[in-house]
Amino acid sequence: MLPPSPRLRLLGRFQLEYGPGPVELGRNGQRLLALIGLRGYTPRTVVAGTLWPEVTEEHARGSLRTTLWKLPRGDQPLIQCCGDSLTAVSALRVDVHDFTAAALRIIQGCGPPPDAPPALLDGEDLLPGWDEDWVLLERERLRQLRLQALDALAETLVRRGRPALALEAAWASVRTEPMRESAHRAVVAAHLAEGNLCEAVRHYRAFRRRLREELGVEPSPRFTRMLTDAGIALARAR
Repeated sequence: MLPPSPRLRLLGRFQLEYGPGPVELGRNGQRLLALIGLRGYTPRTVVAGTLWPEVTEEHARGSLRTTLWKLPRGDQPLIQCCGDSLTAVSALRVDVHDFTAAALRIIQGCGPPPDAPPALLDGEDLLPGWDEDWVLLERERLRQLRLQALDALAETLVRRGRPALALEAAWASVRTEPMRESAHRAVVAAHLAEGNLCEAVRHYRAFRRRLREELGVEPSPRFTRMLTDAGIALARAR
């Protein structure tokens, strides 16, 4: 029987599974694996400068060599050297890549089946508590991707006649970004699909009130038309 492929978890918290179970790594080992796991093929100078930006290039490259040497190897190293660049071995499964692929399939309309992947609804951040610039940028990219995928998923589920699941996706988006109108439109669309007109109007009014109080603006005409197209008079939606 072949040994299980190594797995790297970066959503929620760092965890490396290599061999029979989780592997404990020092901080620099975690940072190196996370960076290469996210970016893939990366020049050594870029890796060293990203992970040790406050020291000289010579010192940074020395720290990189030491960190590489300390990584677990098992049957094969987790990071390969390709000339003067580094990349993760093809066997390493990274949860961020699985999440990204699933989210893009939803956005592109290529899937998934009506049940959403758990990571999409859970909303776990990339490496919470890590505050380095390269993590913050990637965290925000994944947050935006998740929001777009949730909006698309809710719309797809409404079309497929599954408004209850659509509502779950819509509320996951609202919890992530409470002022995002597209998420609130998805909530209202799910209520309308279930025939819950009162719930739809109540949610619209609550969102409209919050927009006025916090930003001094109104919902978009598109949002308002969702109610009027459902036969709800504008006066009742105020």
